[in-house]
Amino acid sequence: MTKEKSLNIKDIQELLNNQTDVILSAVNEKIEALDLKFSQKIDSLTTTLDKFLKRMTDMEDEFMMMKNDLNRMKKVIKEKLGVEL
Repeated sequence: MTKEKSLNIKDIQELLNNQTDVILSAVNEKIEALDLKFSQKIDSLTTTLDKFLKRMTDMEDEFMMMKNDLNRMKKVIKEKLGVEL
């Protein structure tokens, strides 16, 4: 003799709620993993951009110093040799 369990509406609702919880948990885990990956990539990009900006700023500073040095050299050459460059 086999016994069959009859399901009532409450049992069906509980099963569906459990199934929904499992599905939502899996989706949530996937979203969290993607969010972590995205955050890591953004952090990496930000670091790269910061380094690039620092290099550009350093180069601009160095260029200005060289430009000032060249202007002083031109002034000395003009004063000492009378030649304008």
